[in-house]
Amino acid sequence: MIKDILASVCTELENQNENININFNGIKDSTEKAFKNFQAALFPLHVNHEAKSIKENLETACEFLSISIERIIHDKIKAGEITENLLKKLPKIREILFTDITAAYQGDPAAKSGDEIILAYPAFTAISAYRIAHELYIMGAHLTARIITEYAHRLTGIDIHPGADIGGYFFIDHGTGVVIGETSTIGNHVKLYQNVTIGAKSFAAHPDGTLVKGIKRHPDIGNNVIIYAGATILGGDTKIGDNCVIGGNVWLTHSVPAGRVVVNDEG
Repeated sequence: MIKDILASVCTELENQNENININFNGIKDSTEKAFKNFQAALFPLHVNHEAKSIKENLETACEFLSISIERIIHDKIKAGEITENLLKKLPKIREILFTDITAAYQGDPAAKSGDEIILAYPAFTAISAYRIAHELYIMGAHLTARIITEYAHRLTGIDIHPGADIGGYFFIDHGTGVVIGETSTIGNHVKLYQNVTIGAKSFAAHPDGTLVKGIKRHPDIGNNVIIYAGATILGGDTKIGDNCVIGGNVWLTHSVPAGRVVVNDEG
C-alpha cells in the first residue's frame, strides 16, 4: 500500500516540478561557503578555520560564488563579471568594516579590543555579511545577496536586507531582533540597540490585490543617530534627522527634525 502511495506522490511531485527552469539544489550551500571564504580572506587571523592563505580563500570563494550565480542567471560570462567586480571591491569592503569595528569599540565600554569584536560580536558577523551582500545586490545578484544576509540572520538573529544603504561607522549593540528593510538608508556613525525595527508602515497594492514592488517603503536615518532598544521606525516617508536620539520602545511613523530627542510619551 505504501509503495503504491509513494509511486503516486512521486509522479505528482515530478509533474509539479516540470515547469521549474532552475535547479536550486546546492545553491544555498555554495553561496554560504563563498561568504565564509571571503570572510576568511578579509580576516585571516581571526576566522580562517581551514588555515588557508588569503589567495586560497579568495580562489575558493570566487569558485563557489561564480558557480552559484551562474546557476541562478544561466549566464557564465555575467556570473564571472559579477564575481570579478566583487573581488575588486574587497579592499574597500575591508576598510569600511574597520570603521564598523572602530564604532563598536568606541560605542561599547565592554569591548576590550577590535579582536573581541571580530570574534565575539554577532553584529559584526551580520554587518560583514551585509557589506559583501550589498555589493552583490547592487550588481543585480539579488538572490545570492539574500542568501548571504539570511545566513547571517540565522546565525545572529539580525536581519539586514542587502538592498539597504548603510554608511560607515555602523554599530549594533547586542543585536538580536534588529530588522532593517530593503529601501532603508542609514547615515554614518549610527548606533542601534537590540530589537530595533526600521521597516515598512504599509504595503501599496494593485487593484487585483498584488503588492506593488520596487517603491520606497522604509525610513531614512541620518548621521550620528542613536536608536535604543525596541524602537520601531516605519514608513518610506519617515526621515530621522542628524544627531537625533530615539528612545527605547518608541513607535515612529513620522519624520523627526535634526537634533531631537524622542522618548516614549512623544512618539
